Amino acid sequence: MIEAVGLTKRYGRTVAVNELSFTVKPGRVTGFLGPNGAGKSTTMRMILGLDRPTAGDVLVDGRHYRDLPRPLRHIGALLDAKWVHPNRTARAHLRWLAKSNNLPRQRVDEVLELVGLGSVAHRNAGAFSLGMAQRLGIAAALLGDPQILLFDEPVNGLDPEGIHWIRQLMKRLAAEGRTVFVSSHLLSEMAQTADELVVIGRGRLIDQSSTARFVERASGTAVRVRSPQLERLRTALASTSGAGVRAEDGALVVTGLTSDQVGEVAAAQGVVLHELSPQRGSLEEAFIRMTSGAVEYHAEESGEHLHLRGARGAEGTEGTR
Repeated sequence: MIEAVGLTKRYGRTVAVNELSFTVKPGRVTGFLGPNGAGKSTTMRMILGLDRPTAGDVLVDGRHYRDLPRPLRHIGALLDAKWVHPNRTARAHLRWLAKSNNLPRQRVDEVLELVGLGSVAHRNAGAFSLGMAQRLGIAAALLGDPQILLFDEPVNGLDPEGIHWIRQLMKRLAAEGRTVFVSSHLLSEMAQTADELVVIGRGRLIDQSSTARFVERASGTAVRVRSPQLERLRTALASTSGAGVRAEDGALVVTGLTSDQVGEVAAAQGVVLHELSPQRGSLEEAFIRMTSGAVEYHAEESGEHLHLRGARGAEGTEGTR
């Protein structure tokens, strides 16, 4: 489990992370979302002891990362896929990491096969594509068979097959009872992968909830209903307190009521239903709505020209994620 309490990080006058508190629990994939400049990478660096918090604290299974005797056995992380000596082979890189944490040598070949790099283990990492480097970084994270895994943008550079693979890997790791914490800008991918979300903006917590609850709260829900007695149903629904009704493609879209409530109104009127299906907004729509006030840079169209403006003024830094 990862626990952050009042976590704060300042760089001069810039506040990268601002009194951030959240918990990442085992047995689920937790997505870490936020616009560029939100403080995601800074937060992950503080979890791993690479940056010292200005205030607050963050613990890994109740201990600071620096106090873990063999950290790779507790938490595996991928922050920067290219953080590898370019003249080291993939196998040599992992053997060096394994030796530093007193891990068995055979574990290196196990994780190389697991991530699909067994056939290129002898090649220098500097010649790897970004997708291959990502797989090597994931292998390093898995090396100590840790109970906690932390991935920063793990699907960058992966092809569709690779994205599908890492999605299934993260789900399998969570199903084994591990803690999986992953940041990504691919919201469609997070919608398929993450059970829970931690959403931040400008270094502050915006929301922590299940993915379904986040989308529902931000986007609302609607019910699509079709019937051969549509006008009769429309009249009944329109007179129901709290309901909003609009026609769409030969059906009615109802807001303010659950699908159960719509079905009960139809039954009371003796209306036959051909479709009764709840509709929810997308994670992307919910994310944009919830973080609209925390986006660091906005694109604005003015006539034929496109302008960029910093929403946080001169002190904003796009590189602080």
